[in-house]
Amino acid sequence: MFKKIAITVTLGALSLTGCSAASTAGPTGPSKAASPTSSSRAAAPTSTPATSSAPAPAAGTTAAAPAAPPAAAPPAPTSPAAAPTAPAAPAVPPAPAAPAGDGAQAAAALGWGPVLAGDEFSYTGAPDATKWGVFNGAGHAGKGVRSPQAWSVANGVATVTGDAAGTTGGMSAKFGQQKYGRWETRMRTNARDPEYHPVLLLWPNNNTSPNCAEVDYAEGTSNTAAMKFFLHYACSGGDFQATAATPIDTTQWHNYAVEWTPAGITGYIDGVQTFTDKNPAHQPTVGMHQTMQLDWFPDGTATSPSQMQVDWVRVYQ
Repeated sequence: MFKKIAITVTLGALSLTGCSAASTAGPTGPSKAASPTSSSRAAAPTSTPATSSAPAPAAGTTAAAPAAPPAAAPPAPTSPAAAPTAPAAPAVPPAPAAPAGDGAQAAAALGWGPVLAGDEFSYTGAPDATKWGVFNGAGHAGKGVRSPQAWSVANGVATVTGDAAGTTGGMSAKFGQQKYGRWETRMRTNARDPEYHPVLLLWPNNNTSPNCAEVDYAEGTSNTAAMKFFLHYACSGGDFQATAATPIDTTQWHNYAVEWTPAGITGYIDGVQTFTDKNPAHQPTVGMHQTMQLDWFPDGTATSPSQMQVDWVRVYQ
């Protein structure tokens, strides 16, 4: 006769806008004129998916052994065979809030050298007050509100949110206030409402410029499938700006850059040139600095909450 052992193992289941520039800007930050709006609507903002770990598998179970055989039979084993150990479930790595290195950088491609200033957003809470002046007051063109509470920093990313009532935000860099230089910013939006325009721009130091200079090196408009570059070089008239548009999925991380030298101004997306203007009459005549805004352009329809996220801002010589 033979001793029979039943073994059962249970495993857990894994389970920004063509616009005229103003000659000055108040404490609420730069304000831009309206651009054409789109009749299409974007989806509501998406939240960052939470990370979960797989549940641990259940321990193996062993059935009871039968009664001992008669004396004439060979002696029974002293103990039943051990049940196999269930393998541990693989750990699920956390998803990074802002993937690094998945887009070419103009700074690397063109050899811009070391970073002189900027913000990597490697902290939590409000934007660093030593680096940013956060807008608090009326929104773009007096519409809505720019509120400091619209900004937050966490997981290496700065996020500005615009709500259904037009409460949004913007902020101005206290660093990199220079004439000539290079700026690069890593940014994305959600599937935003066309009424919310993300803007990365250079604005005149002290809010004054004889020719109303403004360099919008990444500006979303009512066309949510493109990013535009605007160079403002006059305060009024029919000829006041140069522009270019690049089709792009703004819900993905991209690196937007501007290079300003005595020879002219050039724009890049992921290291690829998308704009250039070498006309001396079009160049800013004063020092400039970085500004970031999520501007509200209400069109009379309901507004869906939208957001812009920034992974880092870097300034080069």
